[in-house]
Amino acid sequence: MKTKHLAQYNIIRLKDELDSPIIKEFKDFLAPVNLLAEESEGFIWRLKDESGESATDLETPYEDKLIFINMSVWENYETLRNYSYKTVHSYFLKSRKKWSNEIEGHKAVLWYIDQDHIPTVAEAKEKLDLLNKNGSTPDAFSMVDIYTVSGEKV
Repeated sequence: MKTKHLAQYNIIRLKDELDSPIIKEFKDFLAPVNLLAEESEGFIWRLKDESGESATDLETPYEDKLIFINMSVWENYETLRNYSYKTVHSYFLKSRKKWSNEIEGHKAVLWYIDQDHIPTVAEAKEKLDLLNKNGSTPDAFSMVDIYTVSGEKV
């Protein structure tokens, strides 16, 4: 059986352009928080634009140009959870209302991939759409309704 990794994709709708003073704290910490992710136990890969630092200059599948996307791959849920909630990253989760407006539905999705697969943004958007349409399933689930690699709900 092939080893599986956990892919995650999330979106936020920023309150203004990245150059705006409202978004300054968010923008200033993108590089350090991304570096922290890369140095975290269980990190495999993250989405980057041509600068190699962030994904801010990537074309997104959304008409709304204020939607910011993020995607990464982790060895498993535990390592993603540790990075997300037990590092400085948690400050940005708790403070996101400073920089972002509400989006209807789920804003993040998780799914398992083969270890040698790099997910695309189109694939990630499909997974988020699937989660929003069907709720959590083994094919696309939330950070609250976790599934194992074998498809069992935790």
